[in-house]
Amino acid sequence: MSKRAIRNQEFDLFIPQVADLAWKDQRELMERPFFSLGKRKRLKPIEYQSPDGEVYVRVSANPQFGIATIWDADILIWATSHLNKLRERGDNDIPRTIHTTSYDLLKAIHRDTGGAGYRELQAALERLQSTTIETTLRAPKRTKRAQFGWLDEWALESDSVTGAPRGLTLTLSNWVYEGLMRERSLLTLHPDYFTLTGGLERAIYRIARKHAGDQPAGWTCRVKILHEKSGSEGPLKQFTYLLKKIIAADALPDYAVSHATTRDGEAAVHFVRRDAAERARIKAELDALAAADSRRAAEEARALQVDAIVEGRRR
Repeated sequence: MSKRAIRNQEFDLFIPQVADLAWKDQRELMERPFFSLGKRKRLKPIEYQSPDGEVYVRVSANPQFGIATIWDADILIWATSHLNKLRERGDNDIPRTIHTTSYDLLKAIHRDTGGAGYRELQAALERLQSTTIETTLRAPKRTKRAQFGWLDEWALESDSVTGAPRGLTLTLSNWVYEGLMRERSLLTLHPDYFTLTGGLERAIYRIARKHAGDQPAGWTCRVKILHEKSGSEGPLKQFTYLLKKIIAADALPDYAVSHATTRDGEAAVHFVRRDAAERARIKAELDALAAADSRRAAEEARALQVDAIVEGRRR
């Protein structure tokens, strides 16, 4: 048996193959600012309150590690997707603790599997465990606020001889686990989400996936609301500039994005699924062809009438 086969045998406790995996994320996390959008250490807290005042989110950092980033969240998406797969196949006992290998996790989320990749993985796990989230979402009634970290604990095992990374164990916090176990709490992500290199691009895609969904007409959002939902650290003016670049690049998975204006004249953006946009384009072309055919038929009928009148006069 090969070394790789032995390693998989040791740590393959229940994880499905990546090829069989539908990437899932929690709806509640996709439309609100829970993660830092930059790769540099962020110590400034993220604070968000919904327009109706019902939802409050505050994310604060451990000074040593900083706030967990939107790239760190890929680990949570991976864990959520695997546990959801177990639920879908009918497993009765779905644990909060997952055993896998560092290599398999890094490979799945499109990361470097060399030494730098393993160091970045450890840093991500440290941020996920040390970041503190306080929110009204799913909070106990008596306290009205839930407080938690993304991970309760994690452990990286190394080969006793070579020191090479081997096994990885991580335990999701109760808040994260309970969210993914709720029915209809998850949405499917496009696999190309993991290839997005910009933190703001990732945030905007997640927001669009949550709100625009499969609506044939898409979804329109005011730019200032999108700024608040994204958790962008920069001012609105800078956010607007970056948003224009994202729209011009037209590189978001699933969705086409365009500039829009609300009825009261505020700047906004419109999101629509690319297949919906394609269907609308095809329908418009077919309607135009049908209208042209109708005009041509009317013109031909009129020409025949004129010919008949002229022929009648000649007689």
